[in-house]
Amino acid sequence: MASNYIKIESVSGGVSNRVKQNLKFRTGNFVWRIKFTAPLKPSTVNNKNLNVTTLNNKPLLTNIKYDSVNNYIEIEPLEPYNRNESYLLNISNNVESKRGKKLANDITIQFKL
Repeated sequence: MASNYIKIESVSGGVSNRVKQNLKFRTGNFVWRIKFTAPLKPSTVNNKNLNVTTLNNKPLLTNIKYDSVNNYIEIEPLEPYNRNESYLLNISNNVESKRGKKLANDITIQFKL
C-alpha cells in the first residue's frame, strides 16, 4: 500500500520538516490536520485564516473543526480535489493562541493528489 496520498510540492513558512502524512487519519477525502503547541483563540480559527485554494486562488469549500482538547485543526474538503491539479493550503499568521501570540509566518503548502 502506498504511504502517501498526496504529493507535497512546496512548503513555505519554515515548517517543511513538520509536514507529515499519517495513514491512521485517512478518510474518503484528504483531511488536513494541523497540530498546535498551545490552545488557540477560537475566533481566529476560521475560513479566512485557514483555507484551501487552487493555484489561481479559487477557494475550495471546506469544513474547519477545532479540537481544543488536543490543540489541532482539521480542514476537510466538501468538494473533491481534482487529480493532478495543484492546490494551496493557506494558514495565516492571524491564527493566534489564547494568550494572543500569532504564528511567526504565514504558511503555504502546495500539494496535489
